[in-house]
Amino acid sequence: MVSAGEPLNAEVIEQVQRAWGQTIRDGFGQTETTVQVANTPSQPVTIGAMGRPLPGYDVVLVDPNTGQEAEDGELCLRLDPRPVGLMKGYYGDAERTAEAFRGGYYHTGDMASRDKHGVITYVGRDDDVFKSSDYRLSPFELESVLLEHPAVAEAAVVPSPDAVKLSVPKAYVVLVSGLEPGPELAEDILRYCREHLAPFKRIRRLEFAALPKTISGKIRRVELRHNEELRHGGGTHPDGFGMEYSEADFPGLRG
Repeated sequence: MVSAGEPLNAEVIEQVQRAWGQTIRDGFGQTETTVQVANTPSQPVTIGAMGRPLPGYDVVLVDPNTGQEAEDGELCLRLDPRPVGLMKGYYGDAERTAEAFRGGYYHTGDMASRDKHGVITYVGRDDDVFKSSDYRLSPFELESVLLEHPAVAEAAVVPSPDAVKLSVPKAYVVLVSGLEPGPELAEDILRYCREHLAPFKRIRRLEFAALPKTISGKIRRVELRHNEELRHGGGTHPDGFGMEYSEADFPGLRG
């Protein structure tokens, strides 16, 4: 079994394993390439990881701050030799092509980390990863914890503007069928995150809402970030905002 479109968190893989007795072998590829990284048959699967580089791709991680290769950074492909499975460029867009092929690498725009065994784990899109109190946070990691809660069917985490921390993690949550949103459930989910995340990673705000998606089913986090800028960034509030819950609403969660 394989998966495509969005990275799978460990909770989904483990539930499928329990229900069907099958292990989903996640991987990573793009429209611009074939599959670059995968959990190929015969190798052990690290649950939640994308796997190892496939033949034909010299995969490196590049620190976006220094431009140096590292164990955490943007997933890139070395261009010497040029991979056969890589596009030639973006049609009619020389500027975008030059940006993607700068510095001797093809830049995917996706952040990842690599362990001592060479296994690569997805962190998030470069424009989805955000800072809170100067800590760099991965929405994918926070969403994976949210999905471990039995009431949560889907979740998306985005930065929400904050006067003190500049931004704090906010979760948009879709509940499993048959459950109704409300303050008690919001408090329970926030408490679960408090117990399973480091203090600087905790979800600080939560809203029950349907998630905007592309036609292929990918979550449009850019739309959710825009909502937060309007709600907390001093913009004009449009109609349609749902009820937002904050840690500050629940005395037992403060501190």
